[in-house]
Amino acid sequence: ETGEMELWMQNSKTKAYVLFKTYQIAAMSGQLGPKQAEGDMQAPEGFYYVNKQRMNPQSRFHLAFNVGYPNAYDRSHGRDGFALMVHGNRVSAGCFAMTDHYIEEIYTLCDAALKKGQPFFRVHSFPFRMTDGRMAKAKGSPWYSFWQNLKQGYDAFEKTKVPPNVRVSNKRYIFR
Repeated sequence: ETGEMELWMQNSKTKAYVLFKTYQIAAMSGQLGPKQAEGDMQAPEGFYYVNKQRMNPQSRFHLAFNVGYPNAYDRSHGRDGFALMVHGNRVSAGCFAMTDHYIEEIYTLCDAALKKGQPFFRVHSFPFRMTDGRMAKAKGSPWYSFWQNLKQGYDAFEKTKVPPNVRVSNKRYIFR
């Protein structure tokens, strides 16, 4: 909803994450609600991770990384699709286009973390800032129950500033 991507980095002393920078997303498609099927032009909503294998320095959109859609949650709900990326350029068909300038900084930081031994980095994709007030406005949405589940992970991070570990059980995200 805000069209922003935040990049957070872990403070090596406190282990809490601090906001490094907020980027304006240049282009994304779809409406509020998660990606469900290849070609639906939606962007994924949920909890994803990116390892070295998902980095693509040879992308036709300058630089890119695959967010890992569909994840276990998406697959448990029968959702399909592939190659959902954060990339350069200014066009999108379900991806997050960041401009070439922004993706150079984002990609460089993410790649450096992976090269220094971090096994993956997380991508948490929310439809909007999941405050209690904004959630109240979403009550009539067919996605409200799904968003309530996302909000549990959102709130865990907001409370501790450490990303929760995420798994899927009984078609729901579980956080610890």
